[in-house]
Amino acid sequence: MLHKTADVKFTKESSTLTAHIEGEIDHHGAATVRRLIDTEIAETLPETLCLDLSGVRFMDSSGLGLILGRYNNAAKFGISFTVKDPSPSAKRIISAAGAERIIKIVYGEN
Repeated sequence: MLHKTADVKFTKESSTLTAHIEGEIDHHGAATVRRLIDTEIAETLPETLCLDLSGVRFMDSSGLGLILGRYNNAAKFGISFTVKDPSPSAKRIISAAGAERIIKIVYGEN
């Protein structure tokens, strides 16, 4: 069985770096996505990091670790952090962990 992991595309608009994540964020793909995002943060040093999770079809606790780790990494650089349009799978994990209490989540904003 072929495992389909997440794909990440980056856009930078003004001082906001957005990581558009699509696919499945599980223990197989989270490490790769984490490295890609951390590299992009270090290279671009944005004022805001936004994780667009609208295209995430599946996310487990590894995805939550990915989100919280990027939140902490952004904080080390003084970068604000936002999660945009989490898919139902992503929203379920974020809510179950109570992470929406510390992470800013936006819906339908550009």
